[in-house]
Amino acid sequence: MPSAEFEIVKGTPKEYASAADSGNVITRVFCGDCGTPLYIQVSTRPDVVGVRVCTFDDPSWFKPEANIFMKSAQPWDTLDPAIAAFETYPDGKSYST
Repeated sequence: MPSAEFEIVKGTPKEYASAADSGNVITRVFCGDCGTPLYIQVSTRPDVVGVRVCTFDDPSWFKPEANIFMKSAQPWDTLDPAIAAFETYPDGKSYST
């Protein structure tokens, strides 16, 4: 979602920043009390916040469009074969440095 429309309304989250394979900095944000993942931000796209589906009161409306970073997927994870899968970001979709 656009970062200009995003705000934390309660609590103080914790952040963990690390370098992605692309060299971009990824900041992962968690609930400061329970550790639930809340959202991510990528250094090259400060205008976008990647909200985690687990934060929605009712996540049933969410429909995934693709599975990304399949190169690190666990072999026991079952995925819907009808959803596109990519080893990393899909061509033309990755955030460039």
